[in-house]
Amino acid sequence: MLDILIVNYNTASLLAPMFDACERARQGLQVRYWVVDNASRDDSVAVLRAQFPFVGLEVNAENVGFGRANNQLLKNVQGDYVLLLNTDAFVQPETLQRTLAYMEAHPRCGVLGVKLVGRDGALQPSCRYFPTPWNVFLARTGLGRFFPQTCMVDDMEWDHASVRECDWVPGCYYLVRRQVLDQLGLFDPRYFLYYEEVDHCKRVKEAGWQVVYYPDTSVVHIGGESAKSEGELSAAGRQISALQIESELLYFRKHYGLGGLLGHLALVTLGDAYLLIKDLLKRSGWDAAGYHWAHWRQTWRLCRQTRWATQPTR
Repeated sequence: MLDILIVNYNTASLLAPMFDACERARQGLQVRYWVVDNASRDDSVAVLRAQFPFVGLEVNAENVGFGRANNQLLKNVQGDYVLLLNTDAFVQPETLQRTLAYMEAHPRCGVLGVKLVGRDGALQPSCRYFPTPWNVFLARTGLGRFFPQTCMVDDMEWDHASVRECDWVPGCYYLVRRQVLDQLGLFDPRYFLYYEEVDHCKRVKEAGWQVVYYPDTSVVHIGGESAKSEGELSAAGRQISALQIESELLYFRKHYGLGGLLGHLALVTLGDAYLLIKDLLKRSGWDAAGYHWAHWRQTWRLCRQTRWATQPTR
């Protein structure tokens, strides 16, 4: 049996194509669906109740975040495997069978991800290295080309056509062995959004399990639909940026200690200063340069609000 856990937030229009794709992929598999609606403001709950009565539905009165919403569904799990699936991720007809078969044949594989592509078929980051203060700094500043020996979070240079053990895989298609959940649980509830699967994969690997990228099937991931529902605030990047920054701070403090957090803050300061000066020299305008000043201020503000990244703000 496969339990599929789905967190929905303002994506009513995606529910039918997402479930249709899953049903086409069942091919005799025993599948149970569990959905948490995270206080959607569209008609998601009405759609779920009217069109998908076979789904186990929980409705939250407030948005508790991606990780916590998935965690609250764990009490329903009965199968040997659990699939976390985004509403904007559409499986291929062979996806469920092939990924489960790989897990059955490789008992040390604790978490499995697949090749992710956009609507246009373009490859998306699917097989990733753990973030560190250093590689995040290099990615933000564009200086990574001067340090080719550093493993960047996203390495898109290889062909992505071979099975490969990796550090972490994105949570839009996240197949987990039940034994792993029994041993380690799922997501750290301190992450409201972002970094929850990074943190989980790190704990999975530290416990001796493998995290595997499996390219013999693909999932179409359109991405960003829940964020779009937040309107102008998310479109300007302000809210999403704050969530990313906070989760990044929490992650670095948890896994690299106070020294790692201080190193990250120093690199953020250096990086924002570098980018601000670069934009001014390029005459990109004060609006462009001001973004980096705002990013630096927001990072330090969130560091204070989280008490040096020891607790979340929500």
